[in-house]
Parts: sequence; C-alpha cells; structure tokens
Amino acid sequence: MPESRPPFPPFTRETAIQKVRAAEDGWNNRDPVKVSLAYTPDSQWRNRNEFPQGREQIVEFLTRKWAKEKEYRLIKELWAFEGNRIAVRFAYEWHNEAGDWFRSYGNENWEFNEQGLMQKRYASINDLAIVESERKFYWPQGRRPDDHPGLSELGL
Repeated sequence: MPESRPPFPPFTRETAIQKVRAAEDGWNNRDPVKVSLAYTPDSQWRNRNEFPQGREQIVEFLTRKWAKEKEYRLIKELWAFEGNRIAVRFAYEWHNEAGDWFRSYGNENWEFNEQGLMQKRYASINDLAIVESERKFYWPQGRRPDDHPGLSELGL
C-alpha cells in the first residue's frame, strides 16, 4: 500500500488550512527525518539557492538548516489553493551562533500527489535582522499553541 498523508487533494479551504497547519507543526518540531516523510521519495524543492531532490537530500538540508537556525519558530498561513496545489506565506524567527536574531519571511508553492504527499516545494525567503526585543514568536520549542496569534493577527 502506498504511503499517504491526509488530507488529500483536491483541497477545500478547510483541508488546505489543515495541510498548512500540519506542515507548520512538523517543521516546528524540527525532526528532519519525520518532516521528510510528508514529501514524496523523489520530491523536488527550491529553497533559496538550494535544490534538494528526494528525502535523503531533504533530511540533509533540514539538518544543516536547524543546526544554523537556533530557537527556530515558524508560522505558516494559507494564501491560496486550487486542486492539488497550495500557496502559503510564512515567517519564522531564529538566531545564529553569535546570538543575532532574524525574522525570515517567505512564500511557498506546494504541489501534492493523490496520496497527499508533497511532490514539489518552491520557497522564496528573505531574512530581516531584528533585535531580540522585536521578536513576536514566543512559545516553548515545538508546536505553536492554538491560542498564539497567526501572521495576520500579528500584523505580519
């Protein structure tokens, strides 16, 4: 039986929001192997200037990413959806080894197969240096609590 990850396309507004939140939760848990399982074995990515293909490269990419981006906290928000595609906007906060804080903003375009696994992920991301007092994402590492504001509520 093939792998699957509900909800499945074609997406409704409700199921697209569920898919976005599931992705946010996975990335906030920062487990590269577990995150990679939401993607097809031959998934194609564009992330800034890197082009990982397949789960092994996704795991390598995420391992490097989260080693560099300390105290990573992410919020994703549905932007649009149609059929088997979803567009999101996101922001995440993190600091580097030197303690310099950043808020990274971006957009992602996702395409899913019939089993609900992401087969394509195209991300465009910009980093903004911030001071620690400008942070907006405060929750214990891991899943964002349901009562924590989203991007729109935070004015982002």
